[in-house]
Amino acid sequence: MTIIDTHSHTYDESFENDIQDVISRAKQAGISHILLPNVDIESIEQVNRLAESYPQYCLPMMGLHPTSVTANWQSDLNKIKEQFFLHKYIAVGEIGIDLYWDKSLEKEQKAAFEEQLRWSIEFNLPVSIHCRNAISESVECIKNVGASKLRGAFHSFGGNAEELQSVLALQNFYLGINGTVTYKNSTLPQVLTATDLSRLIIETDAPYLPPVPYRGKRNEPSYTIHIANKLSEIYGVTPQKVGEITTNNAKKLFSID
Repeated sequence: MTIIDTHSHTYDESFENDIQDVISRAKQAGISHILLPNVDIESIEQVNRLAESYPQYCLPMMGLHPTSVTANWQSDLNKIKEQFFLHKYIAVGEIGIDLYWDKSLEKEQKAAFEEQLRWSIEFNLPVSIHCRNAISESVECIKNVGASKLRGAFHSFGGNAEELQSVLALQNFYLGINGTVTYKNSTLPQVLTATDLSRLIIETDAPYLPPVPYRGKRNEPSYTIHIANKLSEIYGVTPQKVGEITTNNAKKLFSID
């Protein structure tokens, strides 16, 4: 079975002592690529270094995470945008809106998000969207910039039935599904029955959100098999079929050969 981990922070310091083993386990598990979203100014070097260490396997994105947006967000965006002229990136990300932790910079988050959405059009790249407690706000920003000109993924999708439909109405966007779909009290399995595998891609968000049976431990790309297994239960197909369809979706979205 082949799977693409479409969202993984394996450049995080929690991997610095065993990254070779992590990559080896990923390859053994059938992970064909690992996509690396940036989060802030400090992580730029880490993302670029890991991508350079594993070319054509660890594929980098570049963007400013919404919880990294500060009053100086415009200056940070200028520094991040410079990277697109220095390196090749597979997407603009991780970008978006997060109203779970702090709503005081909602206006700034939306402005930074829309600016980076415009980069997606400028550089002809997809986007990886963080939208915690902010799916409707994220959809609104996408429409403001121009939904027909944009494409991407709603990373770590965990919305309700109504929010699912609002995302599905955006023709060029996929749902990033990770370990949360395996959690006992998750409503996501039921919500996902209103769509099919043609709109899904698989991710880990490593080192966060490990699937069952690894809850409480560090997440890593090789654990995607447990997400595929859960999706196979939801849709009544083999894990291999889940891997095939979601991998093709990811290749199409991120232009992976």
